[in-house]
Amino acid sequence: MCGIVGIVIDLNQEELAHVCEHMAQLLAHRGPDDSGVWIDSESGLGLGHRRLSIIDLSPLGHQPMHSASQRFVLSFNGEVYNFATLRSELEQLGASFRGASDTEVMLAAIEEWGVSQAVKRFNGMFAIALWDRRERVLHLVRDRLGLKPLFYGWSGGAFLFASEPKAFRAYSSFCADIDRSAVSSFVRFSYVPCPFSIFKGIYKLPPGCLLSLKLTDLRNKPADFSAQPDAGAVQRFWSVAAAVESGANSLVRDVGEAQERLEQTLSEAVRLRMISDVPLGAFLSGGIDSSMVVALMQRQATGKVKTFSIGFHEAQYNEATHAKLVAEHLGTDHTELYVTPAEAREVIPQLGSMYCEPFADSSQIPTYLLS
Repeated sequence: MCGIVGIVIDLNQEELAHVCEHMAQLLAHRGPDDSGVWIDSESGLGLGHRRLSIIDLSPLGHQPMHSASQRFVLSFNGEVYNFATLRSELEQLGASFRGASDTEVMLAAIEEWGVSQAVKRFNGMFAIALWDRRERVLHLVRDRLGLKPLFYGWSGGAFLFASEPKAFRAYSSFCADIDRSAVSSFVRFSYVPCPFSIFKGIYKLPPGCLLSLKLTDLRNKPADFSAQPDAGAVQRFWSVAAAVESGANSLVRDVGEAQERLEQTLSEAVRLRMISDVPLGAFLSGGIDSSMVVALMQRQATGKVKTFSIGFHEAQYNEATHAKLVAEHLGTDHTELYVTPAEAREVIPQLGSMYCEPFADSSQIPTYLLS
């Protein structure tokens, strides 16, 4: 998963480092393999990172990472799937690379094409914090569909951001007042919808958006800390509507062509997500979507794909039998876990620490147990 954190406030280098390290430590569950902190004491900015190593397990993948020119510093959660294609293109333009991480490719792309144009070319799931040392601008970016979380806001005299708001507890002046309108939304929708969060003054960056704030903006805290940044600071770089509109002239002629193109697109999507320097697996429920993904994985894998299913002893809720049949048909290395009521109840007291705000998805307990 990885985790990113950051703070902008008037503290000396040692104090900034201490806060950032503590913030990152509170997200250690997201990244158990490595951690890092980088401080720009002159600007009062600190970046932190917790790493779950997937691509380039060497120290050359360590974050926060500097660009080749040292202009940009990046703390990045997620994965850019098309990094190999981008790397090849950048090498033809003269870029050179020390390691094999997608993070280094992202920085080279930003140096070559600029932030707003580079993020449009990133095919992946990501939350990005990018500090431009020359222009003194902080860029926060969230992937097209918002698969990776990114929270931000002003609180206690500081600008804060993180993959999870629990990191904000490391800052002693963080104000954890509950937003009553967010509670109302939770009761209505069973979750707190974007761009709001359960905390006053803390927001989720919308999917497909880039938020750019100058150092002067970060230091000039709004009188009302619950205020969002000026609308002009948020740039939408991707939307479903625009994607549909741009593809309107490529309509298929018949069902057969549609099926062929859909299979090609899905196969390529699965192939890109299988690029990894560590073992991969898949959750398998036996339904159409997970069965299709696993089938495409197994077809492209060199060995047996590892699949995992949750089961219940109550027949009306149990999908494990379907998953087992699919696994046997595809020839995967399959693992089942049958959950008892007692095991499910034991998870309930932990939900408050797992989720940063109220979340009422009925699958949250079995998903945790399966993970």
